[in-house]
Amino acid sequence: MKRTIYTNVLLAVLGIALLLPADLMSQGSGKKKDLDEKVRTFLEKRQGSWRDLNIPASDGKVLYDLIIKNKYRKALEIGTSTGYSTIFIAWALSKTGGKVITIEIDEERYRQALANFKKAGLSEYVDARLADAHDLVKELKGPFDFVFCDADKEWYKNYFIALYPKLEKGGCYTAHNVSSRGWGMGGTKEFYDYIKNLSDMKTTVDESGGGISISYKQ
Repeated sequence: MKRTIYTNVLLAVLGIALLLPADLMSQGSGKKKDLDEKVRTFLEKRQGSWRDLNIPASDGKVLYDLIIKNKYRKALEIGTSTGYSTIFIAWALSKTGGKVITIEIDEERYRQALANFKKAGLSEYVDARLADAHDLVKELKGPFDFVFCDADKEWYKNYFIALYPKLEKGGCYTAHNVSSRGWGMGGTKEFYDYIKNLSDMKTTVDESGGGISISYKQ
């Protein structure tokens, strides 16, 4: 019985580790190592408890890896919710020397996100805005080299059109709930059809989780 319990616990821990960014075992020391441990511990404690329209952990890893691979530093997130995706983005930016502006319209979710950023030790890498993204996205000057959109689906195309001139060459525009497995999420198909036909945007879709379109500006 004891052996079975030990085995189950070990497998659970390994399962969490597989969902977290793979480069953590070999990166950094001192302050960065301490931050990695703090973020990892926070995510492990909260595993399975994220609600309020947050992404799955596998999608968080996709965002993290994109930022690390391309050394992005100027990020924007549309749709904070309670901050799960933001934590993966900010965690990656803590390694590249960047920062993310994230926008949330719901005050309760916004306050909870701020608390989560603090507990994870990532507040200094996040500029959280309580605002209507329909308005704020147009006002932001940019430029940005990484964008993650996970807000009202029927506005996806409008968000992209507003941000397209502010996206740097080589930059990456990502959007959640975009999947060829089904188009039941409002305007995601309209957005996808639009962006995939732009000659200077190279678009693929990662369907390992909830579906993320990944578009690089050529």
